[in-house]
Amino acid sequence: MKRDEIIRNFEKQNESVWDLVVIGGGATGLGIAIDSVCRGYKTLLLEQSDFAKSTSSKSTKLVHGGVRYMAQGYIDLVKEACKERGLLLKNAPHLTRNLTFVIPVYSWKDRWMYTIGLKFYDFLAGKLSLGSSYFINKNKTIQHLPTVKKENLKGGIVYHDGQFDDARLALNLAQTAIERGAVVLNYAKVTGLSKDSEGYLNGVDFRDEISGEKYQVKTKAVVNATGVFADDINKMDHGTDKKTISPSQGIHLMIDKKFCPTDSAVMIPKTDDGRVLFAVPWHNKIILGTTDTPVKRESLEPIPSDKEIQFILNTAKNYLNPAPTRADIQSVFAGLRPLAAAEEGQKTKEVSRSHKVLVAPSRLVSIVGGKWTTYRKMAEDTMQKVEETMQWKKTKSNTEHLKIHGYREGTSQDNPMYFYGSDEKYVQELTTNTPYGNEMLSEALNIKKVQVVWAVRNEMAMNVEDVLSRRTRALLLDREEALRIAPEVAEIMAVELGKDQKWVDAQVLEFNRLASIYQ
Repeated sequence: MKRDEIIRNFEKQNESVWDLVVIGGGATGLGIAIDSVCRGYKTLLLEQSDFAKSTSSKSTKLVHGGVRYMAQGYIDLVKEACKERGLLLKNAPHLTRNLTFVIPVYSWKDRWMYTIGLKFYDFLAGKLSLGSSYFINKNKTIQHLPTVKKENLKGGIVYHDGQFDDARLALNLAQTAIERGAVVLNYAKVTGLSKDSEGYLNGVDFRDEISGEKYQVKTKAVVNATGVFADDINKMDHGTDKKTISPSQGIHLMIDKKFCPTDSAVMIPKTDDGRVLFAVPWHNKIILGTTDTPVKRESLEPIPSDKEIQFILNTAKNYLNPAPTRADIQSVFAGLRPLAAAEEGQKTKEVSRSHKVLVAPSRLVSIVGGKWTTYRKMAEDTMQKVEETMQWKKTKSNTEHLKIHGYREGTSQDNPMYFYGSDEKYVQELTTNTPYGNEMLSEALNIKKVQVVWAVRNEMAMNVEDVLSRRTRALLLDREEALRIAPEVAEIMAVELGKDQKWVDAQVLEFNRLASIYQ
């Protein structure tokens, strides 16, 4: 996945008309690119920033059916998500795992309510269930969760869901699309849409944000898969301000694993805002989240509020002892959910997480809503709508059992480089072919210098943020450590990209500015 080669491949293919241009390189857009190219369509994907820069790298890292959606009556969504959860764990075993969750219960009423609810959750998963739920007594609950609040504890309910690395999966989806024949570009910002004499879309203009080069693309169909930015593309198409998206902000706190020294996750089923709160082990840290705060303006880097941070800390204090404080937070990150537009008076937590596929008079197909877990089904539904809209011959999606790039069974997440999957041997080979050898960049986060080289040469990393936020997860795991190693990352990248000291200095300055949001 070398960007210069992909640009050359694009320019060669751009001499003829594309079947489909996908705008947006998050989970949904990448899934659509794979589904499209697997159906035999000549496919181009354009992402204005980096893959998964926004929402798709800021999740709770869970591949789940959505326990709380059952209580809201979204049974079909839960059933669909449970199926997709099972498929994803089979198709990308190097990035996913079956994770044990424990719900601590403090009343017998809660015991029976959650037990019955989770048995139904198990039932909805069917053959793709990750394991049955069951009740455990107080002593066993404490064994699972040593720091759980013990006063009035009756026991716990154990159930299973999936976990994954979101940004790494997005990258592997991009690689899968390329291997199948699609052209996939990051830092390619769409600047305009063109139409024929009948008002139907027939072209896309974009600018390469790295070189500044401008391109015109002829295409038969266009899909808007830009998540929270969907209305920007809609306005570019038909010039109206009608909202199809109600963005909602969710933040997460990263804390030391000592606050929950276990391999089990905690699900807290009651919070003041009607959501659930998770404490999830990830990369030897604990993720605490999330919130559900309506926002008026979309942003690639939403800013966590003090109120949101304090809300999570206050909720955790009721369940963890000792409880984390503001001083214990190692990083804070925020993402925006691209929820389908809320009805008047409807709260964001009440808006369905199911997706909608919309078609404009220009034949612009837009996908809104949805969640990471169901990305593949969203892509399938979108492509069916494209074929219907364009009156193309109906084809069948064949992605249900498609192995994602990096596929490797038996991966142990105790291995610091597990997330490379089958690529790990090639990353290791670089240690003998670069001057850095096995030198560590960060002992605390188990990052080697050679991983920076690999990210530039084979994963389209174009700046320090790409490496420290999404190729590795340093910024999300430990802000201070990410800041410490940023200058050395910039130096290594400069050698690989042929950049000068001015570029290095600018990169470090920009990364420092970005990291200020994560504190």
